[in-house]
Amino acid sequence: MSSQQTPFADDAAIVVQALADYIRESADQAAPVIHQESLERLIDQLDLRRHLAQGDLTGESLKRFVTDYLAATTRLHHPGFLAHQVAVPHPTGALGSLIDGATNNAMAIYEMGPAAACIEYFMVNWMLEKIGWRGVPSNRQLDPHSPHAGGVLTHGGSLANLTALLAARSARVPEFWRRGNPGNLVVLVPEQSHYSMKRAVAILGLGEDNCLTLPADAGGRVLPSAMERQISELQSRGKRILAIVANACGTAAGLYDPLPEIAAICRRHAIWLHVDAAHGGGALVSDNLRHLLQGIDQADSVVWDAHKMMCTPTVCAGVLVRDHRHLDHAFEQEASYLLHAKDQPGFDFISRTVECTKAGLGLRLFMTVAALGEQGLARHVEGLVQRAREAAELIQGGDEFELAIRPETNILCFRIDGDDHIQLEIRRQLLERGDFYISSTLYKGRRWLRLVFMNPRTRLEDIEHLLDEIREIRAALG
Repeated sequence: MSSQQTPFADDAAIVVQALADYIRESADQAAPVIHQESLERLIDQLDLRRHLAQGDLTGESLKRFVTDYLAATTRLHHPGFLAHQVAVPHPTGALGSLIDGATNNAMAIYEMGPAAACIEYFMVNWMLEKIGWRGVPSNRQLDPHSPHAGGVLTHGGSLANLTALLAARSARVPEFWRRGNPGNLVVLVPEQSHYSMKRAVAILGLGEDNCLTLPADAGGRVLPSAMERQISELQSRGKRILAIVANACGTAAGLYDPLPEIAAICRRHAIWLHVDAAHGGGALVSDNLRHLLQGIDQADSVVWDAHKMMCTPTVCAGVLVRDHRHLDHAFEQEASYLLHAKDQPGFDFISRTVECTKAGLGLRLFMTVAALGEQGLARHVEGLVQRAREAAELIQGGDEFELAIRPETNILCFRIDGDDHIQLEIRRQLLERGDFYISSTLYKGRRWLRLVFMNPRTRLEDIEHLLDEIREIRAALG
C-alpha cells in the first residue's frame, strides 16, 4: 500500500457509515424503493471511466462514489419492497460477507480456509437436522459404507438444483459421466416449477424437451392420483424417469406440493425425488410452519436457499442429500494439484460442487442465525407468513380485487378489475412512482399482481397505502 493511500480501516469506516445511513433512510422510506436510470446515464453519474483511469477510489473520492452507488440501488430495506424472493439481509450477516471478501479464503479445499470450511460443515449439518436427516463426524464424511446425509452450500438455487440433479444422475445412471446420454431419460417437474429446473435438464444434456410437466390440480399443486398413469405411459414408451421434482413451495403462488404422497410413488418406482425448497425451506425453522414440509425427510435431495426467507445475504443455497454417496460420486474427476493423499484435519467440499473456487457461504448464514438466534429466526419467518395472510384478508375485503388463492407462505397473488394488460400497466406505474416495488406472475392462465413479504418492517398500513395507489391508477386508466 502506498503512503498516499488511505488506510483500510478509514475507508472501511466510510463504507460502513454510508451503509448504516442507507439502511436507516430506506427503513424510514426517505427515498424511493426503486428508481431506474438508464444504464449509460448511470455509468456517467458514477464516473466509472475517471475512477478507472485515476485509481483514486479512497478517502473522499470513495465516499462520493459509495453515496452515488447507494442512491442508484433498489432498496430492499424499504417497507415497499415486495417484489422478489430475496432476503432483506441482516446487518450481521452482511458483515460475514465483508469478512469473507477481505480474507478471500477459497474454502472448497480445507487448507484454503479452515475456519470457513468448519462453519460451512456445521451449518450444512444444522440444515440436515432440520430436514430430519442424520449427519456424522467429519472423519466419516466420505465413508462409502455409511448412508448418512451430506451436503454443500453453493452460489444460488439454480446452481443448487443443477447439482442435485447431477447427484440424481450419478445415482440412477452411473455410466452417464463416461458414456454420455443413453437417450431415453426424462425428468418430471411441477407445473409451477422454477425456470432453473428446465435449464438444469438442458445443461445436463438430456434436452429441454425431456423436462416434462407433472399433472396438477386446479391450484397448480402436483396431483399424485394422476402420477401413476403418467409414469406407466412413459415406461411403456421406453422412457426412464431420472427424477421427479416437487415444490416446497412453488415460485408463482407459493404453494407446497403433497410430499408424502409423491414420495410414496417415487419409492414404489425407484425414482429419485428432488424437493425444490429453495424458498419454502425456511418454514423448517418454525415449529408452527414446518408441517407445510411434512414428508421432506423422504426426499433423496433437497435444495434450500438461506438467502430467501432466512435474512442471509445473497447467495447461499444448500444442496442436501439423504445419502452422501450420491453427491460425493456426482463429479468423477481427478485434479492432481488439488485431489491427492495429504494430511487432512478437516473436509474438502470440492468433490461436492460444480465450483472449484467457492466463497465461505456458511459464514454469512451462521452470523445471521447467530445474531437472531434460532427462535428469533423462527419468529421472523412466521412474521412474514402472517403478514401475507393478513394482507390477503385485507384484499378480500375490497370488491374490486380478486385473490388468487389463500397464501400458504409469504407469497400473495391478486388482481384488480381489468384484463392482463391492466395488471401490467399498474405495476409499471407503481415502479415509476417508486413507493412500492412489486412483481407479477402468470397463474391459472391469467396475469396477477404478486407480493412477496420479505421485509419485517412492512406493515398492514403499507399494504393499505399500496391498494390505494392501485385503485388510483386503475381509475385513471378508465
